[in-house]
Amino acid sequence: MDQATNLRRIIKEKSGKIHELKAYQKDRDASKINGPLVIAVTSGKGGVGKTNIVGNLAIAYQRMKKKTLIFDADLGLANIDIIYGINPKHTIEEVISGEKELSQIIVNGPEGVAVIPASSGVQELAHLSEGHKINLLNEFDILNRKFDILLIDTSAGISSNVTYFNLAAQERIVVVTPEPTSITDAYALIKIMYNKHGVTNFYLLMNMVKDEKEAKSVYKNLSSVVGKYMGSISIDYAGYIPYDKYLHESVIRRVPVSCCYPEACSSHSFKELADFLLSQAKGRPNDGNIKFFWKRLMAGAAD
Repeated sequence: MDQATNLRRIIKEKSGKIHELKAYQKDRDASKINGPLVIAVTSGKGGVGKTNIVGNLAIAYQRMKKKTLIFDADLGLANIDIIYGINPKHTIEEVISGEKELSQIIVNGPEGVAVIPASSGVQELAHLSEGHKINLLNEFDILNRKFDILLIDTSAGISSNVTYFNLAAQERIVVVTPEPTSITDAYALIKIMYNKHGVTNFYLLMNMVKDEKEAKSVYKNLSSVVGKYMGSISIDYAGYIPYDKYLHESVIRRVPVSCCYPEACSSHSFKELADFLLSQAKGRPNDGNIKFFWKRLMAGAAD
């Protein structure tokens, strides 16, 4: 091989790599613009109505013509199926193991909301093999073209999995009730996310409050304490869901309140919450792409 031929081969290889890099960056940039918005709904304490919020928020987005997917990550206590009155036959554990594709386990809830059922298998995120991670990345890449919103229903508390899902999401909604234990545990969750992982942006959603006055009182008390000890943090008020007897009745019926009591106070509040979150996301770079969400999740699990 003469010197000129060798030089042409090197130039061709280099230009090919540059083209691949540019194509990857182009795809990455496009995903930021067009990729789904990924929102984690979380809490420091169980029993604050987190899953109800996820289920009804998803319905609100569907009615806004936003194709919505719920990832039930409330491991061990998964109950989005109870809220929706569905009985999934398969879970994400079978996707991790390679037995099923995501399309085979996703089930449809009310008004076309898609659900990825939870599994105790996801509890071992930190111990997934590289093969399992590749399976998941490939599967989640397909979802980027199918959905506008991904809602993550995390576990309650401050476990490592709660941290992983909150770190990977684009937005984090911390659900708080007026109970002192709920406020204290929400503070603990925010503190860990800030001190250990540098997360500085949160939304606070007040649930089961009497009215807006009580909601803003709880918000001001919690945000003032956070501001005092974590000065650079941003705690935004996302609104409130009022205490509503129809919401309780809907849980018993296993039908979301937005479906069986669309004129209830709580149903209107879910619509307002959906509008608010979308308005906040407008004009900002969207790094909520589902594949990149899962990549960040895997990176967190590897730490």
